[in-house]
Amino acid sequence: MANNNIVWHEPSITIDTRWKSNGYKSSVLWFTGLSASGKSTIAHALDKYLHENGIHSYVLDGDNVRHGLNKDLDLSPASRKENIRRIGEVSKLFVDAGLLVIAAFIAPFREDRRQIRALLEKEQFIELFVKCSIDECEKRDPKGLYKKARKGEIKEFTGISAPYEEPENPEIILESDKFSKDECVGRILDYMIEKKIIPASVIDQANTT
Repeated sequence: MANNNIVWHEPSITIDTRWKSNGYKSSVLWFTGLSASGKSTIAHALDKYLHENGIHSYVLDGDNVRHGLNKDLDLSPASRKENIRRIGEVSKLFVDAGLLVIAAFIAPFREDRRQIRALLEKEQFIELFVKCSIDECEKRDPKGLYKKARKGEIKEFTGISAPYEEPENPEIILESDKFSKDECVGRILDYMIEKKIIPASVIDQANTT
């Protein structure tokens, strides 16, 4: 039920002002894909590159968020939906603050991802599908989660006992079982420059250092 005593206060510094001051545009880069597909690895590599080149970014990682903000949520369908909803709202706040948000979550359902996109202005939400065969994900399995899921020790595990709905029209597809981490980061940077999210000088500067 809505609380009529809560009133939205317009910020004194607009997002356009922050963009002009920063020299780049804030947005959400939402990595979705199966567990062990490479989402976090690519996300953190991108974050490191951006930081080293003067772009303010921050990684919201699925496991890390469940240690704090969402530690009260389990892996039930309702909790998973709420997990993504909260991250969407946090991401929007970060974008308003002028940051590039790098979110790495399985986020298995299209509807949940659509709802996050709807929170943001056009081109502020960039969906990146980290595409990797489940066979390769199981071979990697750094946390041993697939083995536990196959034994029935983890219920509702995405890709094994719970569905994963691939994005229908993601802005970027990263085939992490075919291309290296650095190649994937390069593709993301090319996209961000093409869309004028970050200046081309970021790449030029990196190539001269």
